[in-house]
Amino acid sequence: MRVIQFAFWHPLKYPGWMKRTIRIGTRDSALAMLQARKAAAALEAIDGDIGIEIIPMRVTGDWDPRAGESRLCEAEGGKGLFVKDIEQALLGRRIDLAVHSMKDVPSFLPKGLVIEHMLKREDPRDAFLSNDGNTLADLPEGATVGTSSLRRQAFSLAVRPDLNVVPFRGNVPTRIKKLREGLVDATFLAVAGLNRLDLAGEIASIMPPEMMLPSAGQGAIGLQTRDDQTELHDLMRELHCLSTGLSVAAERAALQTLDGSCHTPIGAYATYDDSFVYLRVAVASQDGRRVFSRDEKALVTDIKESEALGRKVGGLLLGVLPEGILCQ
Repeated sequence: MRVIQFAFWHPLKYPGWMKRTIRIGTRDSALAMLQARKAAAALEAIDGDIGIEIIPMRVTGDWDPRAGESRLCEAEGGKGLFVKDIEQALLGRRIDLAVHSMKDVPSFLPKGLVIEHMLKREDPRDAFLSNDGNTLADLPEGATVGTSSLRRQAFSLAVRPDLNVVPFRGNVPTRIKKLREGLVDATFLAVAGLNRLDLAGEIASIMPPEMMLPSAGQGAIGLQTRDDQTELHDLMRELHCLSTGLSVAAERAALQTLDGSCHTPIGAYATYDDSFVYLRVAVASQDGRRVFSRDEKALVTDIKESEALGRKVGGLLLGVLPEGILCQ
């Protein structure tokens, strides 16, 4: 992977032997860096004449104590803590491309930025890790489960209301270490992240979506750009995964329609098969006692139709949700 001084080669500005460089911004965690390298490799496979510079960034969500205290890891109001600094660098033209885990990206993007390209999605489900059994049902009564995700908290309590759920933060290896040291009896992590870090052996079992609906965009890597980067958009068109793009578009449109507060557990999961997108969305109370879900499928040929499906399912849920559940 080459690092070249200039952002883009121009035949009139730089000598002909110089090549363009794409500066990729990402979080400085091991998982984020791995995802950025995956995106870089995909770009170099399309055009071997480009240079890639990966710029790791320490973002607010990785150091701000509010992220743990308010349990903002997957909540809509807290997602921005993990991408805002990178988006500012993109808008300020300090980087050319941002690589994000789509589950960390707020449903509404800042003006001037777009995510029109995604790599092929990894397994979007949640993994169950435990020292005391292979499934959630195996845990002893009153067992302590560590998670800073309101979604995982709510859906696990919906199945096991006796559990003691406590905040649990840190990167993937840190959380696994805390679990193995006995700080909690069990925890949940994204299967996608564990697979990418070669830590799938830590998984006791995979949570079925009907029990724990994934977070919108979980398992997908999004490539964010400024809306005026025509040359880069053309280049990335070749690496975009259509099925991932259509599925995530439906999930995010549903999230936009619900516009849940940062304290609302929401799951959204779509699949694309034989020109149809199937979408299921669920909203829960934080204690898991109330769970409301709706699902629909639609024949989809483009992003707009997929987004229309997401808005439809979100609208159906709005029609049945009790007052106040989106503002917990």
